[in-house]
Amino acid sequence: MKENERFGAIHVKDVSLWAHVGVFEKERLLGQEFRVDFSLWIDIFEAAQQDNLSTAADYSIAIENLQKLSSEISCLTIEKFIETILDRFEELYGKIPMKVLLTKCRPPVEGFNGTVQIEKTRNFSVFN
Repeated sequence: MKENERFGAIHVKDVSLWAHVGVFEKERLLGQEFRVDFSLWIDIFEAAQQDNLSTAADYSIAIENLQKLSSEISCLTIEKFIETILDRFEELYGKIPMKVLLTKCRPPVEGFNGTVQIEKTRNFSVFN
């Protein structure tokens, strides 16, 4: 079996966060709603073969760390926020392939009722 055939992606969607991120002081002071979707490519072979929890990825750790991180962070840009999320996931799981989609739910742009998203991947060279 090839090494990359051992990997599967765990996708987590719609993690709701309140974070102090934004250009305007009011955004950083009061905070605002964000949503995060993320994918982690992990070795699932043993967990799948043995149905063993000890070899499975515990994605609840990532969710709990996102919640903690969102209460601690204060920065100007969503670019900084997403890099901080990726850094935290790398601390938790190592240099595995990962993707994060960060959504700013109500950006303070007059007359705009949509969302703004930024997506970033990391460590996909592992498969090369």
